[in-house]
Amino acid sequence: MPGIIYVLLIFLLGRELVPKAGRTRLWLFLPASFGLGALAMGWTSYAAAFAAGVCLKWENPLFYGNLVAMAGAGAVLVFRYVCRSKKKAVLPAFTAQEAVFFLFLLAFLTWIMFYVFYIKDGILYSGFTVYGDYAPHTAMMRSFSLGDNFPTQYPHFGGEDVKYHFMFQFLVGNLEYLGIRIDIAYNMLSVFALLGFLMMLYSIARRITGSGAAGVVTVALFFFRSSFTFFRYLWEHLRSGDLLKTLAENTSFIGYTPNEDWGLWNFNVYLNQRHLAFGLLIAALVLWYYLDLVEAGCSHSEKGLAWMKNRLFSAEAWKIRNPEGALAAGLALGLTAFWNGAAVIGGLLILLGFAVFSDGKLDYLVTAVTAVLFSVLQSKVFIRGSAVEADFYWGFISEDKSLAGVLWFLIQMSGIFFAGAVLLLPLLKKRLHRVLTVSCLFPVVFAFCFSLTPDITVNHKYIMISYAFLAVLWAGLLAGLWKGKDGSRRFAAVIRRAAAVLLAVCLTATGIYDFVVILRNNGPGHRVTVNMESTLTDWLAEHLDSEDLLLTPEYSMSETTMSGVMMYLGWPYYAWSAGYDTYGRAQKAVEIYTSEDPAAVDKLVKEEKITYILFEEGMEFEGAVCREDTIRELYTMVYQSDDGRIRIYET
Repeated sequence: MPGIIYVLLIFLLGRELVPKAGRTRLWLFLPASFGLGALAMGWTSYAAAFAAGVCLKWENPLFYGNLVAMAGAGAVLVFRYVCRSKKKAVLPAFTAQEAVFFLFLLAFLTWIMFYVFYIKDGILYSGFTVYGDYAPHTAMMRSFSLGDNFPTQYPHFGGEDVKYHFMFQFLVGNLEYLGIRIDIAYNMLSVFALLGFLMMLYSIARRITGSGAAGVVTVALFFFRSSFTFFRYLWEHLRSGDLLKTLAENTSFIGYTPNEDWGLWNFNVYLNQRHLAFGLLIAALVLWYYLDLVEAGCSHSEKGLAWMKNRLFSAEAWKIRNPEGALAAGLALGLTAFWNGAAVIGGLLILLGFAVFSDGKLDYLVTAVTAVLFSVLQSKVFIRGSAVEADFYWGFISEDKSLAGVLWFLIQMSGIFFAGAVLLLPLLKKRLHRVLTVSCLFPVVFAFCFSLTPDITVNHKYIMISYAFLAVLWAGLLAGLWKGKDGSRRFAAVIRRAAAVLLAVCLTATGIYDFVVILRNNGPGHRVTVNMESTLTDWLAEHLDSEDLLLTPEYSMSETTMSGVMMYLGWPYYAWSAGYDTYGRAQKAVEIYTSEDPAAVDKLVKEEKITYILFEEGMEFEGAVCREDTIRELYTMVYQSDDGRIRIYET
């Protein structure tokens, strides 16, 4: 099957792109192979398909895109095989315990990804906590697998540019085009991306703390968030006398801060924003590369201000160390911008912290400039106008914007996690640990001070990025408390381990209960279904192309969105949060659907370049009752569903 061959080529090509330093341990080698291979194969396929479809006007551009990518990867592999040394290859190092741990993670991630998103008997099932995000993502996937979305548009706001990072969805759509069913393709790539990031997170923790146990704990903290929410929830329902009943039956995320009940801070984020894990995988690879410079900078013998002065003003601190490596790191980050832009920004913010406290500052500058340059170049290709508009916005989503109010919001939302990390800073004995802690707090500060999109809520990703990497600090503390250095002093060891257990409970209890809610609210009876064998989907995919614009109700995930067509206005939140003028289109859509004036409707339809209008029996648009008589008078009906509920008119 071509899709399986394509996936194998991702890993094999990525293997050739991994530098020697990344081949020493298996848990570096595997994620680096997937991440770099996916970047290379994905962009090559897209660029070649874009050239075939847009520049050469060839039909079926994905065929040529995949032909170029797979043939190119094959040629590289043959060349590397011919030139390879005759020395026997050495398997990267790993331990049996690590292998068991990551095999367990692989099984768990595969199970949970398919638990919330799968196809059975021709029906697609999406869990209640995730389907909202899957709606625009699956529409984008289908715009490639069933259509030729070149130049690329945003399916929920067709006829315009694409402001939302889409390359992960492109890769999934391409695999479906190559024969892998969409749920298998989406879940498989999601598992590889998240498992790869967790391998990198484990490796970073083990490197920083010197403990494999700390690596395992870091992964556990990644899954189960810190917050006081669960303890407050327990107390309230204990007082009301319905605690056991509530804990057993509740299917909603708990929270007392704005939008906390959306699941903004728990593992659900990585289930519905699958491409975030891929972006974090690439960011983690770059951070791993720069740990060499951070460790070198922290190893200098100067103390206090003298050390800081030398890190900022000495020639040695600025001297470039490895321009080729810095350029490659910047290229990898820059090429990730349209896979997940938030991960790129978060990675650059942590690198900024690294650069302040380590040597080789020109290396960091080369990486940052390269990453920004390639991000801007992509934006110029895909976006009309500015990609982001940075504005100072204090307080994130805290209702009380005073400094005390913002700090209290952060404590309510994350418990001891961030506040405790700041308080622990002076107590950390190793300079390296202090530097990493400060650097990993940079994305949090950014989230509370700046806005890049109309929806400030999306800044939660920067906080999640800080959380993931800062978990290394807490994991090291927990592992140290458990192991200790008390020798035969039994009582002291008992106290330490009791403190470790108590701290672990404080750090994970809310996240564990959130995970219970994820299981409940995505289980049987809590899933949105879409018929994947719909005649409507087939008709739309066959008769409409990317140059058509379909006026529909404000659909989220439906048989219409699964056709990959360009909708005039789908569910407005998706497009609005990406920066599109949804209010203007909504007003015009209401006028078309409700007007009694045929001339006014026809004029507006032509101005907006709408080529098809879908009418659903009993539909409303923005609360307005829609009428069909004017549309029927003007245009020819070209499709009617078997049950007569949906009709489509060609304009």
